[in-house]
Parts: sequence; C-alpha cells; structure tokens
Amino acid sequence: MPIREITTILRVTGPLRWPGMWNFSGNFQNEMLSWWFVVKITLFVAGAIVILGTVILTQTGRVPKISGAPMEGVSEEIPASAEKVLDWSNWQRPEGPVRAGIQAGHWKVQEVPEELQNLRNNTGSTGDGKREVDINLEIANRIADILRAEGVETDVLPTTVPPGYLADVFVSIHADGSEDLSKAGFKFAGPRRDFTGKRDLLTELLVKHYSLQTGLAQDPNVTRNMRGYYSFAWWRYEHAIHPMTPAAIAETGFLSNRGDRKTIVDNPDIPARALADGILEFLKTQKLL
Repeated sequence: MPIREITTILRVTGPLRWPGMWNFSGNFQNEMLSWWFVVKITLFVAGAIVILGTVILTQTGRVPKISGAPMEGVSEEIPASAEKVLDWSNWQRPEGPVRAGIQAGHWKVQEVPEELQNLRNNTGSTGDGKREVDINLEIANRIADILRAEGVETDVLPTTVPPGYLADVFVSIHADGSEDLSKAGFKFAGPRRDFTGKRDLLTELLVKHYSLQTGLAQDPNVTRNMRGYYSFAWWRYEHAIHPMTPAAIAETGFLSNRGDRKTIVDNPDIPARALADGILEFLKTQKLL
C-alpha cells in the first residue's frame, strides 16, 4: 500500500488526529520521512538501547537486581472475623529448650507451597556478580553456629517457614540492592502487628550490635513491605510464624554498594557475630539464657 494511502487512513481513523498534525508544506512524502519516520526510529532505538543495556548490566552483576523489601508485602490489617485472632494476653511459653529460627532469604524459593507461589520468581538482589541468596545463607549458617555454641537450638530456615513456626526468636536475613550504587546501610524491622510486645526490644538490640560491630550506617528507609513480610502474616498464610514468636527482618547491607560488600560478602563473620550477639542479648533479657 503506498505511503500516501496509509497516512490517509491514519488521518481518518487512527489515534493521531491532533489539530494541525497533518498540515505539511512542500512535498508530503518527504515531510513524512523526515519527521514521522525519524521520530519512530529514534524512539525505537532509544528503547532498545535501554532494555538491552539493563539486561546486560543486570546479568553481569554490575547493576543489581532489585529486591527492595524482600518477597511480598501483605495487608497489615488482621481480619476481625478471622478465627485465629485470639486473646494472647494469657499465653504461656511451652516448656522446652531455647529455640531460634534464622531464615536465609530466598533460599529454596522454588520449593514454596502453592499459597506462596507468587514468590517463586523472586530470587533476590545481585551485585558485582554475587547473589543475595548465597550471602544470606552464608550469614545465616554462621549465626546458627554461634547460637548453637551458646546452647540455643537453632533452625536455619528456607523461604518456606514451617506452619505456625514457634520459637523464642525469629530473624530473616536479607541483603538489599539498588540501581543507585551510592545507597548503603542496614535496616531492621519487626511485624506491623506485634502480639508479643517484644518487637521493639528485639530490633533495638539488633541495631545496637550491628551498628557497633559492622560500622555500617543505618538506612532509615524501612518499607511497608518489610513490616508486612509474608513470614509474619500468620493470619493470611499457613506457612508463617506463630503470633507469639518475636520476629525481625534484617537487611544486612546493599549488595550494590562496594563498601557494604566488603562487610557482608568479604567478611561474613562480622555481620553474623553482630546479629548473633543481638539475638543472645535479647534471649537473656527474656531470662532464657
């Protein structure tokens, strides 16, 4: 079909009918080629460059995949009609050994149950060729070794939390990422809805030890997704912690930041020791150690 016929159709039926749009001077076909065609090609090439560049940089680890707040933020509101909403004021800790749950964020994410299927494609952030899941698992295992040496029974947990997981403390380990390579620092958060009354104490102790021992800055940008972390959402998911499990989520640093990587990647003993010390002090305040 000749170009004049195509443009005539567009003038009559197409979406590009702006006033004066088609008031060309001189040779109509030359005007089309020098304006409309060039604009379309320019936009196409620019878009292709952005997409291709992002893919290449992401795969090489130079620009991180962004996990932001890990996994999924869920509704912070507990349904008033939910049968699980009970009065926990008279709850008593069951007899048994002191137990801690340390979750390695994104570990075994492909094995999540159907209720968490929307998490399966969330593999975490990357930075300088390092995968978040590997860093999380390394730190989690080192925390577990320290806690076990102090007599704390410790579970290293994958993405899928055992149904109604009950422990004296639960900490989920993650690492942040950003396209802004200057962003740095750690942050902790507890559940928005806390029935234990221990959320603030736990996060304060984690911040104290982590700041002191790692020397990293504290990132104040705690997100809604962190407070609404899926493992906290016992009212929505079967695979979540028990309402009376004191919990926190830890973003140990930015994988995308060279300075943070020197701590969380090159020296994982440092963040592991800091987190373990925060957990141990918390357990001591509860007279469990």
